[in-house]
Parts: sequence; structure tokens; C-alpha cells
Amino acid sequence: MKIHIWSDLRCPFCYIGKRKFEKALSQFGDKDQVEVIWRSFELDPDLKTQPGVNAVDHIAAVKGMSREAADRMHEHVITAAKGVGLNFDFEKVVVANSFNAHRLIHLATTKGLGNEAEELLFKAHFSEGRNIDSTEVLREVGIAIGLEVSEVEDMLLSDAFDEAVRKDEQEAVTIGVTGVPFFVFNDRYAVSGAQSPDLFLQALQQSWQSFEQDRIVELAGNGGACSVEGNCS
Repeated sequence: MKIHIWSDLRCPFCYIGKRKFEKALSQFGDKDQVEVIWRSFELDPDLKTQPGVNAVDHIAAVKGMSREAADRMHEHVITAAKGVGLNFDFEKVVVANSFNAHRLIHLATTKGLGNEAEELLFKAHFSEGRNIDSTEVLREVGIAIGLEVSEVEDMLLSDAFDEAVRKDEQEAVTIGVTGVPFFVFNDRYAVSGAQSPDLFLQALQQSWQSFEQDRIVELAGNGGACSVEGNCS
């Protein structure tokens, strides 16, 4: 059973939602039959990377609020993160465009390492204060999860996976995604936001039931058959 998750690495609730979903998945009896596919979504595709700008000041300016109000908003997020074992430090967060980081996740996905890339990039952004649009940081993350240095560098020096990121974002528009995280279970059920582990577990169980019903069960027998090679027996 496949679960598609649209997220942006700049979205704190996407990281929080990841943890809540993982808790639910750990409690799901058929978790070994679940494939998680991370999909790209940019909250601000036109964002300019600004390593020297404080992230809290940036949010205050973008939203037209005071620094005090921005601090209170971030405290709410920090508390939510602590509730799932995550430590966010918004004073260190770098204002960074996430497009290249999404490209790295697509590269990692081709090697079965999409979830590992997603995790380390979230951690780099929210907890370590690293620039996820930096070539050096992306190279280090790629190497840390097991990618070859050459393939990461080749990707960063080209437009590889540009189209894959845009395709994800277009599909999000097509199915009506207006915010992230957004989870689609078995192409049938959707969950929006960093919901509780109980709700995610319920979605897993309900989706699994429909997945089981949809699967074709092959019954054993001695009936004759012909293969695609033309062999009949």
C-alpha cells in the first residue's frame, strides 16, 4: 500500500506531522507492506535565500506583525515540536529556498533513501540552523544518507529532477492541496495537517481494508495457461 506525503522542508508542521505519522505507522500491524513516498510542495517558490536574515524577523515582515507576535507564534510551534520529541531553534533557522533540497530528495528516492533525506534536511533546517539551499549542506546530507558524492554534485550542477519537483507541485494543485503536510492513503483517503497519531492509525487501518479488497487474489489450481513468450501448458 502506498502513502504519498506532500510537504515542504520549510514547514514546521510537516516535520511534526512526520513524527506523528511515524508513531502511528509503528503501531500498524502491516507496516512492512506500506511504502511511503515523499512529494514536493513549496510554500514560497519565489523565496530568496537570505542566510543573514533572522527567520523570526522575516516572518514578522512577511506577515506584517510585530516581532513579539512572531515570537509568540513560534513558541506555539516549538511547544508542539517538543511534544513529539523535536527541538526547534527558530533563532538559528536560515531563510532558504527549498527547491534544490526537494531535488535532492528526488535523487535520494531513486535509491530508496527518500525518507532518510527528508529527515536529515528537516533536522538541518529546524534544529541545526543550516542553510538547506547551500551546495555544501546538500552535499553533506547526500553523503550522510549513502549517496555517492559524484551523483549529488552532478545533480546540483544540472537541472536534474527540476521537472519531478514541478510535477509533484502540479499534481498537488490538481487534487486540491492548499496546505501541507498532506497525506494520501492508497489513492483514496486524504489527511490534511499534522493530525494525531490515533487519526493517522485510523486512516492506515481504513486504507488497508480497501487495499486488501482491491487486490486480486490468485487461487491455486491445475488449469492450463499461456505465457507471454507463447508457451502454453
